[in-house]
Amino acid sequence: MIKFLLASHGKYASGMKTSLEILLGNAHNLTTIDAYVGDENPEDLINEFFEKVESDDQVVMLSDLLGGSVNTLMYKYLTRSNTYLIAGVNLALVLELVAMAAVNENGFEKEYLMQTVENSRNALQLLELEESEEATEEDFF
Repeated sequence: MIKFLLASHGKYASGMKTSLEILLGNAHNLTTIDAYVGDENPEDLINEFFEKVESDDQVVMLSDLLGGSVNTLMYKYLTRSNTYLIAGVNLALVLELVAMAAVNENGFEKEYLMQTVENSRNALQLLELEESEEATEEDFF
Protein backbone atom coordinates (compact mmCIF):
# COMPACT_ATOMS: atom_id res chain seq x y z
CA MET A 1 0.00 0.00 0.00
CA ILE A 2 1.10 3.57 -0.66
CA LYS A 3 1.02 5.91 2.32
CA PHE A 4 1.61 9.64 2.20
CA LEU A 5 2.88 11.85 5.01
CA LEU A 6 2.40 15.57 4.33
CA ALA A 7 3.99 17.81 6.93
CA SER A 8 4.34 21.56 7.07
CA HIS A 9 5.02 24.55 9.23
CA GLY A 10 1.60 25.76 10.34
CA LYS A 11 -1.65 24.54 8.81
CA TYR A 12 -0.53 24.28 5.20
CA ALA A 13 -0.64 20.46 5.31
CA SER A 14 -4.18 20.15 6.67
CA GLY A 15 -5.34 22.94 4.36
CA MET A 16 -3.94 21.09 1.38
CA LYS A 17 -5.68 17.90 2.49
CA THR A 18 -8.97 19.80 2.70
CA SER A 19 -8.48 20.99 -0.88
CA LEU A 20 -7.64 17.46 -2.02
CA GLU A 21 -10.78 16.06 -0.44
CA ILE A 22 -12.89 18.68 -2.22
CA LEU A 23 -11.34 17.63 -5.54
CA LEU A 24 -10.90 13.87 -5.03
CA GLY A 25 -13.02 12.81 -2.11
CA ASN A 26 -11.57 11.00 0.90
CA ALA A 27 -7.77 10.89 0.92
CA HIS A 28 -7.56 8.04 3.45
CA ASN A 29 -3.91 7.25 2.70
CA LEU A 30 -2.74 10.83 3.38
CA THR A 31 -1.67 11.72 6.91
CA THR A 32 -0.95 15.36 7.69
CA ILE A 33 1.14 17.04 10.33
CA ASP A 34 0.69 20.74 11.05
CA ALA A 35 3.92 21.45 12.91
CA TYR A 36 4.37 24.13 15.53
CA VAL A 37 0.68 25.04 15.93
CA GLY A 38 0.19 23.21 19.22
CA ASP A 39 2.10 21.53 21.99
CA GLU A 40 2.82 18.35 20.02
CA ASN A 41 6.38 17.68 18.96
CA PRO A 42 6.56 17.17 15.16
CA GLU A 43 9.29 14.55 15.57
CA ASP A 44 7.01 12.52 17.84
CA LEU A 45 4.17 12.80 15.31
CA ILE A 46 6.42 11.57 12.49
CA ASN A 47 7.59 8.67 14.66
CA GLU A 48 3.94 7.78 15.45
CA PHE A 49 3.14 7.74 11.73
CA PHE A 50 5.99 5.32 10.98
CA GLU A 51 4.99 3.04 13.86
CA LYS A 52 1.78 2.33 11.89
CA VAL A 53 3.57 1.69 8.58
CA GLU A 54 3.89 -1.94 7.50
CA SER A 55 7.24 -3.21 6.21
CA ASP A 56 5.91 -3.66 2.66
CA ASP A 57 4.23 -0.22 2.49
CA GLN A 58 5.66 2.43 0.22
CA VAL A 59 5.90 5.82 1.94
CA VAL A 60 6.01 9.13 0.10
CA MET A 61 6.81 11.95 2.48
CA LEU A 62 5.95 15.47 1.39
CA SER A 63 7.25 18.61 3.07
CA ASP A 64 6.59 22.27 2.55
CA LEU A 65 10.13 23.65 2.52
CA LEU A 66 13.45 22.17 1.41
CA GLY A 67 15.89 22.35 4.31
CA GLY A 68 13.24 23.44 6.80
CA SER A 69 12.97 21.84 10.21
CA VAL A 70 10.04 19.62 9.19
CA ASN A 71 11.91 18.45 6.09
CA THR A 72 14.99 17.72 8.18
CA LEU A 73 12.99 15.56 10.60
CA MET A 74 11.51 13.58 7.71
CA TYR A 75 14.88 13.19 5.99
CA LYS A 76 16.00 10.78 8.71
CA TYR A 77 13.48 8.21 7.46
CA LEU A 78 15.07 7.92 4.04
CA THR A 79 17.09 5.02 5.46
CA ARG A 80 13.85 3.01 5.31
CA SER A 81 13.51 1.10 2.05
CA ASN A 82 10.80 2.12 -0.42
CA THR A 83 10.57 5.58 1.17
CA TYR A 84 10.83 8.90 -0.66
CA LEU A 85 10.84 12.55 0.38
CA ILE A 86 9.69 15.40 -1.85
CA ALA A 87 10.23 18.96 -0.59
CA GLY A 88 8.54 22.16 -1.66
CA VAL A 89 5.22 20.55 -2.54
CA ASN A 90 2.31 22.27 -4.21
CA LEU A 91 -1.28 21.19 -4.67
CA ALA A 92 -0.70 20.04 -8.26
CA LEU A 93 1.93 17.55 -7.11
CA VAL A 94 -0.03 16.17 -4.17
CA LEU A 95 -3.19 15.95 -6.26
CA GLU A 96 -1.47 13.93 -8.98
CA LEU A 97 0.22 11.56 -6.52
CA VAL A 98 -2.86 10.86 -4.43
CA ALA A 99 -5.05 10.42 -7.52
CA MET A 100 -2.57 7.98 -9.09
CA ALA A 101 -2.22 6.04 -5.84
CA ALA A 102 -5.98 5.40 -5.93
CA VAL A 103 -5.55 3.40 -9.16
CA ASN A 104 -2.04 2.07 -8.57
CA GLU A 105 -1.75 0.36 -5.20
CA ASN A 106 1.55 -1.33 -6.09
CA GLY A 107 3.60 1.79 -5.52
CA PHE A 108 5.52 4.26 -7.62
CA GLU A 109 8.83 3.93 -9.39
CA LYS A 110 11.42 6.61 -8.68
CA GLU A 111 11.21 7.78 -12.31
CA TYR A 112 7.47 8.41 -11.96
CA LEU A 113 8.04 10.47 -8.83
CA MET A 114 10.72 12.50 -10.61
CA GLN A 115 8.36 13.17 -13.54
CA THR A 116 5.57 14.19 -11.18
CA VAL A 117 7.90 16.68 -9.49
CA GLU A 118 8.76 18.10 -12.92
CA ASN A 119 5.05 18.33 -13.81
CA SER A 120 4.37 20.29 -10.63
CA ARG A 121 7.21 22.68 -11.45
CA ASN A 122 5.54 23.35 -14.79
CA ALA A 123 2.29 24.15 -12.99
CA LEU A 124 4.07 27.00 -11.23
CA GLN A 125 4.04 29.94 -13.63
CA LEU A 126 3.78 33.69 -13.68
CA LEU A 127 0.82 34.62 -15.84
CA GLU A 128 0.57 38.00 -17.46
CA LEU A 129 -2.16 39.55 -19.53
CA GLU A 130 -0.82 40.69 -22.86
CA GLU A 131 -1.75 44.25 -23.69
CA SER A 132 -3.51 43.25 -26.91
CA GLU A 133 -5.59 40.58 -25.20
CA GLU A 134 -8.57 40.85 -22.99
CA ALA A 135 -9.11 37.93 -20.65
CA THR A 136 -12.27 35.95 -21.14
CA GLU A 137 -13.74 33.19 -19.05
CA GLU A 138 -12.60 30.66 -21.67
CA ASP A 139 -8.95 31.56 -20.99
CA PHE A 140 -9.20 29.90 -17.60
CA PHE A 141 -10.64 26.55 -18.74
